[in-house]
Amino acid sequence: MEDFNIRKEEGETGGRYVTVVDGHEAEMTYSRAGTSRIIIDHTDVPKELGGRGVGVALVRRAVEDARAAGIKIIPICPFAKAQIEKHKEWQDILA
Repeated sequence: MEDFNIRKEEGETGGRYVTVVDGHEAEMTYSRAGTSRIIIDHTDVPKELGGRGVGVALVRRAVEDARAAGIKIIPICPFAKAQIEKHKEWQDILA
């Protein structure tokens, strides 16, 4: 799997994880649910980046950040939810 340069952008009520690969932007957005949870609500990977693991890398980064911050994730985005279900080692961060 490629190593993508993913940055986290935060606002008052949420934020996003974003990466640009070969000129195409992929993102995963989230909202804060109090101080101890985030809700991943959308993942968008352009078709030009399909099959390269970009979406999985975005979810992995959110999981790593959640662990480091001691918060839990509520994945309402179908892609993020499926990836967390697929990776048993990530399920400790589920709210």
